[in-house]
Amino acid sequence: MEHYVRLFDTNKQNDREKVLKNTYDLNELLHKMDIKEDLRSQFVGTTLLYIKDIISKTGANNIDDGLVKSLKDTWKMMSAETIRAAIKSTLDDLLDDSDNKQKKIELLQKNVLNDQKVKKLKLEHWIKILETIITDIYKYIDADSSEGQDILNLFFIAFNKYTGKADKNQAFTPDHITEFMCRLTDVDRSKKVLDATCGSGSFLVQAMVKELADCRRGKTEEEAKELMEIVKKKHIFGIENEERAYGLSTTNMLIHGDGNSNIKFESCFKCKSFIKEADPDIILMNPPYNAKPIGIPKEYKKNWKKAEDKKTDPTKGFVFIHFISDVINEMNEELERNNKPRKTVKLAVLLPVAAAIGNGKILKEEKSDMLKHNTLEAVFTLPNEIFYPGASACACCMLFTLGQPHIKSDGKAHPTFFGYCKDDGFKKKKNLGRIEQFDSNGDSIWKKIEEEWLDLYSFKRIEDGKSSIAIVDGDSEWLCEAYMKTDYRKLSEKDFQQTLNNYLAHLIKEGEIYEA
Repeated sequence: MEHYVRLFDTNKQNDREKVLKNTYDLNELLHKMDIKEDLRSQFVGTTLLYIKDIISKTGANNIDDGLVKSLKDTWKMMSAETIRAAIKSTLDDLLDDSDNKQKKIELLQKNVLNDQKVKKLKLEHWIKILETIITDIYKYIDADSSEGQDILNLFFIAFNKYTGKADKNQAFTPDHITEFMCRLTDVDRSKKVLDATCGSGSFLVQAMVKELADCRRGKTEEEAKELMEIVKKKHIFGIENEERAYGLSTTNMLIHGDGNSNIKFESCFKCKSFIKEADPDIILMNPPYNAKPIGIPKEYKKNWKKAEDKKTDPTKGFVFIHFISDVINEMNEELERNNKPRKTVKLAVLLPVAAAIGNGKILKEEKSDMLKHNTLEAVFTLPNEIFYPGASACACCMLFTLGQPHIKSDGKAHPTFFGYCKDDGFKKKKNLGRIEQFDSNGDSIWKKIEEEWLDLYSFKRIEDGKSSIAIVDGDSEWLCEAYMKTDYRKLSEKDFQQTLNNYLAHLIKEGEIYEA
C-alpha cells in the first residue's frame, strides 16, 4: 500500500536539476556562515541524517509548509548547543551495532560538531540551514526510490567539489563513472563488493543502490526487505585510511540507510585478513595516484631505486591493485590446498593514463606482474578532466578478471578490448563542475553514450574511432589510441587547430619554446 501512496505523492518527486542548483546555493549559504570548505560535505551529511531521522519520527508523508513550521517552532525552543547534541544523538542511534562505533562517533565529533566554526553557529543560523536543506534539497528527493538514492548520492558528493585543493592527490570519482563501472562488473544482489581505498564511499553507495534495487525485482515487500538486510550487512565492504574521507564514507553509507557498514579505518595494506573474510566477488577502486611511498610495504618497493627518497608512488597507483591481486592469489592457493575450486573476481579500477602507457621499468614490471595471475579484459580511455574541478589527472578504467591468468592454458594470450570513451556528454559549467546534458526530448545524452560503451564491450565490436581489440603484454601500451583506426570522416578544421594548440601548449610546458 505504501508503494501506491508514494506514486501519487506529489511532494516526493525526484528533481535532479533542482537539487543540483540548490546544492550550489546551499554551499554559498554555508560560505556566508563561515563553515570551512573542507568541512562542508561532512557537515551537510551529518545534518541531513538528523533531518531524515526527525522527519521520520514525525510520521509525516509530505514535506509541506505545515511540517516545516512545526519543526521551526520546535527548534526555536532549543539552543544551538542542544541542536548539536541532537545531531550527535541521532548519529549515536544510527551507528548502533556498527563496527568500530566509538571511533566513528569520535571522528564525526572531532571533524564536525566540535569544530570551532560549527560551535560558533547561532540558533538562527542552525534554523536557516536546517530549513534550507529540508525545503530546497530533501523535498525533491524520494529516498525510497532508486532514482532518489542516486540523487541523494549526487547531492552528497557535490560538496566534495568545494573541498580545498591542498590535497592534489584526492580525485573523487564522478557518480556516472561509478555507475558505469558497477554495470561493467555486473553488480547485483548476489555479489559482495569491496573498495579497498573507498574515499567518500561513492563506489560502495552506488553498488549498494544497485543491489537494493535488484532485491525488489520479482519479490514481495517482505522478501525484498530480507534480501536488503543481507546486502547492507554482508555485501558492502570498504577500507579508508584518511580521517576525513573515512568520516565522509561512514556518513554517506548512513544517508543511504546502511547503519552497519563494514568500513575499516586503516591502510588497505594492513587489512589482508579483512579482505579475505569479505571474500569479494567484485572490487571497485580509484586508488591514490601519488601515494607517499612511506605507507607502502617494503616488498612492493624492492625494485624501486631509492624508494624512500621518492615523494610519490612511481607505479601511479598500480601498487594498490598489485597488493589486491596478491591477496586474491593467496585465497586461491588456500582453496586449492583444501581441494576447493579457485575463484575469480572482477576488478574495475581507475588509473591515470600514464600507468596504462607504462613508460619506464617500474610500470612495465607492475603491468607484467598483474598479468601473471589475472586477465586484462578491457581498458576504457575516459574524458579529459574527468575529475574536474578536483584532480587534473587524465584517467582510464581497467577491467581485470583476478584469479585467471592472462596467458591461457594453450599458451595464447586473452585478447583485450579497448574503448575510446573521451566524450561522455557532460560539459563544464562555472561553479557546478561537469554537468550532465540532455537532448531536445529531455533524454540524458550520457545514458545513450553509456549504453554504447557497454554494448561495444559486451559484443566486442570494433568501430573506427571508438574501439579496438588487441593482444597485449606488460611492455605494451594499454590504451585504445595505440590500436584503433581513425574515422577520418569526423575530422574537421577545428580538430586540426585544436591538435596544433595542444602541441604548442606541450612545447611551452616542457620549456622547449617560450612565448614572446
